[in-house]
Amino acid sequence: MSDKKVLIIEDEKAISDIIKFNLAKEGFDIETAYDGESGLKKALEWKPDLILLDIMLPIMDGFQVCKKVREVSTVPILMLTAKEEEVDKVLGLELGADDYITKPFGMRELIARIKSNMRRTERSAAPQTTPSQIQEYGNLEIDLNRYEIRKNGIALELTLREFELLKYLAERENKVFSREQLLEEVWGYEYYGDIRTVDVTVRRLREKLEDDSSDPKYIMTKRGIGYYFRRL
Repeated sequence: MSDKKVLIIEDEKAISDIIKFNLAKEGFDIETAYDGESGLKKALEWKPDLILLDIMLPIMDGFQVCKKVREVSTVPILMLTAKEEEVDKVLGLELGADDYITKPFGMRELIARIKSNMRRTERSAAPQTTPSQIQEYGNLEIDLNRYEIRKNGIALELTLREFELLKYLAERENKVFSREQLLEEVWGYEYYGDIRTVDVTVRRLREKLEDDSSDPKYIMTKRGIGYYFRRL
């Protein structure tokens, strides 16, 4: 992974330096920023392969940075937070973050999260040389190999995590999966999140896929159990 670029946006220089040192040992190319405004500028100009984004930042907070990045890029965003409040985690995911990790965290766990997101990014890029595998579901066309989706012929912008979840459910249509199963299968065994993460990602998917997200036709809820994908 020596060619992979990680941008660290963290205002506490001591924490940033420790992360930078350990990631450099893993072979990553590192850039740092200590406030949200300069971090956003580097994110747009340097085009990292992954962003480590603190929530509490000077000038522009991490939520604002995440929202701005998501307007133009699907780069994986791993949010760093010193807070335990559920609202911070949920808001970050709602704005398009792929993952979060709460301070204090172990460096081994952080590196595992980064590598997991990197692998998913690589898998989404690699299929460009493979034949299309387009599945049609009502007004949706999903190319399972090329990680592309169109609604009424118009391409949709999904984060990698959103597409991974959609792909997993669509390939197993009408089969119900619990939130715990989806965390394990889609987010990966090294993911230490909670089941609310699945709910937020499903809600974001519905907002993009469904004509009316409050009355979904594709991603369905099996009350008390979990979610499944329905072919129209």
